[in-house]
Amino acid sequence: HEREHDREISELVTKHEEEMEKLRAELNKEQKQLLDELRQQMAAAHKAEIEQAQIQSQALHSLELEALRLSLNNMHTSQLELTQSNLRKEKEIALVELREMLNDKRAQEVAILQSRHQLEWEKIKEQYLKEKEDL
Repeated sequence: HEREHDREISELVTKHEEEMEKLRAELNKEQKQLLDELRQQMAAAHKAEIEQAQIQSQALHSLELEALRLSLNNMHTSQLELTQSNLRKEKEIALVELREMLNDKRAQEVAILQSRHQLEWEKIKEQYLKEKEDL
């Protein structure tokens, strides 16, 4: 009876060890599957984070480019306004100089005409006096 009992215990121990081994194998398999799933989830989350960071970086870069474009546009506008102002001043100076030159030329022509007129007047006066004497 004891031997039978020892044999049953031995069979139960063997059966128990086999079941434990089987459970360990299943547990290891499940653990491996869970680890693989977790790795995949982490990889997907990491990829999503990287994509989000790239999108944010591109948005920031776009904003910086837009700010630079606006700044350059403002500088260009200021430069154009300054150039227009300078051209306007140069034009006004040129007009003043031209007006002075024309006034000087006119004054010279008036002086020349007055002196001619004076000469002709004196000539006519002399001729008149001469004709008067002749008469």
